[in-house]
Amino acid sequence: MKRLFFLLYITALAVVFPFAALTAEASDFGDRVSSMAEITGIRDSSDADKTRIVIDASKPVTYKKMVLSAPDRVVIDIANAWVSPKLDRQLDLDTNFVGTVKIAQFDPQTVRVVVETKVGRNNYKVFGLNSGTVPGRIVMDFGNLTDSSGAKIDLPEKTPAAKPKAETVKPKSAKQEQAQKQEKKEPEKSKDPTNKDEELDEELAGITGLKGRKIVLDPGHGGSDSGAIGPTGVMEKSVTLRVANEVRRLLVKEGATVYMTREADIEVSPKRAKATDIEELQARCDVANEVNADIFVSIHMDSFTNRAAKGTTGYYYSLGDKRSRVLADKIRSGVIDQIGTQSRGTQSCNFYVVKHTDMPATLLEVAFISNEQEEKLLDSEDGIRKAAQGIVDGIADYFG
Repeated sequence: MKRLFFLLYITALAVVFPFAALTAEASDFGDRVSSMAEITGIRDSSDADKTRIVIDASKPVTYKKMVLSAPDRVVIDIANAWVSPKLDRQLDLDTNFVGTVKIAQFDPQTVRVVVETKVGRNNYKVFGLNSGTVPGRIVMDFGNLTDSSGAKIDLPEKTPAAKPKAETVKPKSAKQEQAQKQEKKEPEKSKDPTNKDEELDEELAGITGLKGRKIVLDPGHGGSDSGAIGPTGVMEKSVTLRVANEVRRLLVKEGATVYMTREADIEVSPKRAKATDIEELQARCDVANEVNADIFVSIHMDSFTNRAAKGTTGYYYSLGDKRSRVLADKIRSGVIDQIGTQSRGTQSCNFYVVKHTDMPATLLEVAFISNEQEEKLLDSEDGIRKAAQGIVDGIADYFG
């Protein structure tokens, strides 16, 4: 099957992607983010009157805010910024004024902060601090604040439990006593402690546009088909599955429904190793078509006889769904932003899996497994995690 992909790839390369493109200018991650602010910290403090949340950045930042559900949530979008991988993405504060705070890379240029708050619309404020000693900082206060007129804002207070009134004890009937005993035997149903987190995950998912989306991930190759093999023996089929599994984890966390064409080192066709190339590829398409998926993403590692070849490419079928090119472009850009590979562009192709799926579809060549540096990158946990995050960022950008 790899031979089929290779022939198709060479054909597309000869027509629309001349060899000179191999020397195209690299899109180095460090250069790309040099003009962006890194979000390096998020911290909080609380007292009886307010909860303060502080977001630290490596340089001055600008932001926009939104209020949702009057306002059950306050959303801050920080422009031209990226989240440090070392940063905790969630704070569970559960103060009188703030519940949970979440921070995520909303798109390649925007960091989104979502604050679950219990205060009214005038009981919070957001402001920035930029100075010589403080490169970039956003401060959010929630609580019993003073508005511009100097009047104190009243917040709803917790109602103390009422003391039970003294009652005259009446003798119980045998039937009442039996019912009371039965009631004591039945354990009180405890609330699911994960419900709150699940609800917040759903809220964030709704904001990023992934909630409820049906997404099919196709880890390339598998079973008897190893795909390309890198200089040190790393197999394409293992890298694609590792990346796809991490993409699935991230997408499910954001509320999407994810289907995998394969979840193990096997062929997708029921015929397994006896399947023809076409039967195996059609089986992958069938997974997406049968569930009526919103998008189809096939994940591959590229390979070339010249080991100097490198970079990330997004492919789409030009005669298919018109949104496929946008999907391919968004995902390619997301991956490049995360792993810093060279951009080889978004190219039209005739690959079977993107031609025979009924929804927007892309085949992503994450990097060149034939290139020693890119093989090493994608055989590392950090590389897998970043590549997966890039794919998710691109998908979120597509639906956003």
